[in-house]
Amino acid sequence: MKLSFPLLQFASKKKMPLMKELKAVCHSSHPASTLTGEEVQLTRIIREQTERANRNNVTRTKAYLDLYLKHPEIHWAFLAHLVSRNAGWTMTDLRGEYLPRFLSPDDQHAFFSFLERGNWLIFQDAYPQLLIYAESLKVNKPLFHLLSAFHVSSFMKVIWNRFWKDKASDTLSVALIINEQYYIDSRVINDQHFQQTVFKTLPFQIQNVFNMNVLLFPLIRNRSIQLIGEPANHFLYVKERIELGKRLYQLVFANESILNEILEWSTRHSHTGSRKDFCPKLFHSLKEGKPDEKRVLEQCSLKKGPRLYSPLLSVWKDVHHDSPHRKDWFVNTSALSLFKLPDPDFSGNAAKIYCRSLHLLESLL
Repeated sequence: MKLSFPLLQFASKKKMPLMKELKAVCHSSHPASTLTGEEVQLTRIIREQTERANRNNVTRTKAYLDLYLKHPEIHWAFLAHLVSRNAGWTMTDLRGEYLPRFLSPDDQHAFFSFLERGNWLIFQDAYPQLLIYAESLKVNKPLFHLLSAFHVSSFMKVIWNRFWKDKASDTLSVALIINEQYYIDSRVINDQHFQQTVFKTLPFQIQNVFNMNVLLFPLIRNRSIQLIGEPANHFLYVKERIELGKRLYQLVFANESILNEILEWSTRHSHTGSRKDFCPKLFHSLKEGKPDEKRVLEQCSLKKGPRLYSPLLSVWKDVHHDSPHRKDWFVNTSALSLFKLPDPDFSGNAAKIYCRSLHLLESLL
C-alpha cells in the first residue's frame, strides 16, 4: 500500500496566531459545554469503543493503524501505532529469552505494569480525540467541544479546531506528542509507585548498560525487512521524550518513500507482541532447543543454535486500570517552545545498537 500526500511544513504566518490562542486558553477558565441528548449518546458510543480497543497492547496497536488507514492525514495515529508495537515487544521481552535471567518475577511485573499503564493512559486520552475527529468528518462540522466530556486538555481543543481549518498534519502531530508526554508525566513518570518500583531500582539502571531502550521501525525494502529507529535515552525527562517523539515523527514522515516502506511492512504484519513479527529467523514465539543451549549470533543473524524466545503478548494477562486524575496539565506556557521540528536525520544506527545489546546479553549467559 502506498500513500501520496504533501508532507506539510510549519507556516510561520500561522504559527504566531496559534501561539497567542494557546496562551489565552492557558490563562482562562474552561466551563464545560452543555451537550444535547444526541451528543451524550455519541460520547457514550465513543467511550465504549475506546474501552473495547484499550483492552491490551495488541488491541490498542491495531486500533491506531486502523484509524490511520482511514484518515492518513492524522500522521500521529501511525506514529502511535509504531511506538505501541515497541511497547508490546518490550513487555514480552520481560518474559522472553534474556531478561528473566536478570530480573526477579517482582521486577518483571513492576516493569510490565509501568509499560502497560503508560500505554493504556495515552490511548484512553488520545483515541477519543481521534474518534471525535472522525465523527466530525461524518457530519461535516467540528465536534471538538465534545473533548471536554473526555477530560482532554484545553491545549488540544485549540489544536483540533485549528487543524479542522488548516489541515496541518505536522502541527497536529507535534501537538499530540507534546500533549501525551505531559499527560503521562504526572500520571506515570512522576508517580510515586513507579518511582519506587521501577525508576529507582537497579534493574532499571542496568538496562541502560545493555542499551535495551531502542525503538525499532521495520520497513520493507528490496523485498527484505530492514530496521530503522532511535535509542530512547533520558526517558525520565518530559522534554527529552518530546524531542524523541519529534525525531521519530521526522524519521517516518519526512521521506515519503520511507513512509510507504514502513507502512507496507505494518499492513502486512499484524502485531502479536513477539519480535518474531519483524525477524522470524532470529526470534520465535515458542521456546526452542535445550535449556542453556549455546547459540552464535552475528550482526543480528543466527548462525548456530535455537532462535531467541520472544513470546506473544498473551504471556501477560489483561489488566484492569483505575481511572487517572483529571487535572489539566496545560497550566503554563512552557510547552509552547517545543513545537519546532528538527531536521530529519536518517544516519542513525539503532538497529546496530540493538544487535550489540543482544550480543552482550548472549555473552553473559
